[in-house]
Amino acid sequence: MLVESPPEQRADAVSAPPTRRAARAFGLLLAVLIMVLVALTSIAVGAKDLSLAEVWHGLFQDSGTYGDVVVGERLSRTLLGLLAGAALGLSGAVLQALTRNPLADPGLLGINAGASAAVVTAITFFGVTSLSGYVWFAFFGSAVVGALVWFLGGSRGATPVRLALAGTAISAALYGYLQALMILDDAALDRMRFWTVGSLSAATDHTITQVLPFLVAGSLLALVLARPLNAMAMGDDTAKALGANLNRTRALSMLAATVLCGAATAACGPIMFVGLMVPHVVRSFTGPDLRWILPYAAVLSPVLLLGADVLGRIVARPAELQVGIVTAILGGPVFIFLVRRRRTAQL
Repeated sequence: MLVESPPEQRADAVSAPPTRRAARAFGLLLAVLIMVLVALTSIAVGAKDLSLAEVWHGLFQDSGTYGDVVVGERLSRTLLGLLAGAALGLSGAVLQALTRNPLADPGLLGINAGASAAVVTAITFFGVTSLSGYVWFAFFGSAVVGALVWFLGGSRGATPVRLALAGTAISAALYGYLQALMILDDAALDRMRFWTVGSLSAATDHTITQVLPFLVAGSLLALVLARPLNAMAMGDDTAKALGANLNRTRALSMLAATVLCGAATAACGPIMFVGLMVPHVVRSFTGPDLRWILPYAAVLSPVLLLGADVLGRIVARPAELQVGIVTAILGGPVFIFLVRRRRTAQL
């Protein structure tokens, strides 16, 4: 269901009193500090916990000890969690603004499905088995589906409803294709089992290097789109009167969301609910202004993703529970609560 913001909330997207802006800025600084603490916790917690002194030594005085080696391994995992979390949060916020649906996430437009289908195809038909190979196939699949959704949604005449319907239809078809291949190919099923769950455990410096340019470009594009998306939130006619180019904004929003979610999914596998929960919660205390929603989502989404990853390491010691499972367990009840709350508010 597509839901537009009420007029009084839309007006807040244009201007806010200085005291509220100061409160938002302070809150963003606090969120950054929380993110740093969670990142340090991610490095310290695992099958063998490390002290803060060992973490500090491993980060800045690497001498080849056991603790330093562990810190080096966990650092790549933590950096990927920070990058992927920010990408998922930004893409979710952009898609919620684009579709005018506060319960939308990257899966709504088929981006996750495109990445998953491309990886299954690579494994089944091309024998790809390494993460470095998955990255490019997954990103290509996301990009193709993003372009297809834009075309089927009407391209220059695209509307939020058409984009959502096109994404839903393509997702259903691709997941059917994915399941068929996995059933017919036992080897593909075995190799896909780990990737489709969503995990940070396979992170390496090489993986980060591969996806970093896409994540940086997508993040910058998303942040630049804050003002035109704010204008579109007030309605198409008002946005045109304010000088916003609707077709260009929608096309660039689709591009930003595809690049961000595609790169994150390629590196970590499909991780659900991060792009849904964080922007939705952020909106409750920042208001509908995307100039604040986007930075908050970029900071707090890694907090959720890394927090879920740490929780998965703790509850299943000495093994671990993949982060995609943890976010699904946490996100399911939260999504039901949000839907029920919106229904109650509309009665």
